[in-house]
Order: sequence, then structure tokens, then C-alpha cells
Amino acid sequence: MIRKFKENDLTDIMKLWLDTNISAHDFIPEDYWKNNFEMVKEILPQAEVYVFEEETDEQIVAFVGLTDNYIAGIFVRNDYQAKGIGRQLLDYIKEIKPSLKLSVYEKNISAIEFYKKADFVIESENIDEDNNEKEFVMSWDR
Repeated sequence: MIRKFKENDLTDIMKLWLDTNISAHDFIPEDYWKNNFEMVKEILPQAEVYVFEEETDEQIVAFVGLTDNYIAGIFVRNDYQAKGIGRQLLDYIKEIKPSLKLSVYEKNISAIEFYKKADFVIESENIDEDNNEKEFVMSWDR
């Protein structure tokens, strides 16, 4: 089930954010994510966030964070990946937004392929100044 973020979701979402970033970005030191944890925890409730909740036990297994039409990230718990949950979240926000943008690290091949399959195109590339990693800006329009 997909629903809007509630304040009491924050602890579960932040654990998911940290675990997923560490596992998906093994090319970035773990400390980078840990050092940004508190800042993200502070700003995340101000974003537009939708969670995917397991229907049987109401456990949050994925979420997507947006700022306007920018996808800050789609995060799916490792043991729930490749089950269509990320795609369901993406389809959900595509229904409510006429266009979307995001940044994805060049080395995150699986994420790039995921977004390409969802009709996103690479618009440009740049360097993330926080960690010197090359990233692509991708976009989708209805």
C-alpha cells in the first residue's frame, strides 16, 4: 500500500535511507552517509514523501522523496528489491506529476537501468561536489 508520510514514520524511513544508500553506493565511503544522516533527518519531513507499507504487518519497506518535481530518491529495503515496489512508487508519482527529474551516480548502473526502463532519459552529467562522483541528471515528461 502506498500512502503519504506521517511524522511517526521518520525513524523507520531514516534507517531505510541509511541502509539503502550504503548498500547501493559501495563506491562512496559509508561515513559520507552517516555524516549526512542528521541533516537529512531534519529536512526529510519538509519533502513530499510517500511510503510503501507491507499490507500484512504495516511495515515500511520502501519510500520515495520529492521536492517539487525532483526525485530525491527511491529507497527499497534490500530484501524487497526486484519485486516491483520501486516501480509501483515511481508509477504512483508519475500519476501526480507531469514531469520528473533526478540525479543518479554513473556507477549506480542498476538505478540508471531502472529509470531508463521507466522512460527517463539522461539530460546531462556533472560531478557531485560532495564526493567527486560523476552523476547523470535524468528526466521524464508525460
